Amino acid sequence: MAKEKHNIKNLSENLKNLSKITEWFEAQEEVDVEEGLKKVKQAAVLIKASKERLKEVENEFEEIKKEVNLEDEHE
Repeated sequence: MAKEKHNIKNLSENLKNLSKITEWFEAQEEVDVEEGLKKVKQAAVLIKASKERLKEVENEFEEIKKEVNLEDEHE
């Protein structure tokens, strides 16, 4: 199986991939432990990257908010 390359900075893609992993688990009658472990590891990477990206986005919003407030004060 070819390794999939993920843009782990893209929140939408991360959510889609996490959803696919969840669907995979839900579709299994008996989970193959080794394959399940791979899926859990993939999910952990996606979750960590998503948390980091969310923090970056939050910081960007805060910067925009500061800029808007500064502009309002100068008017």
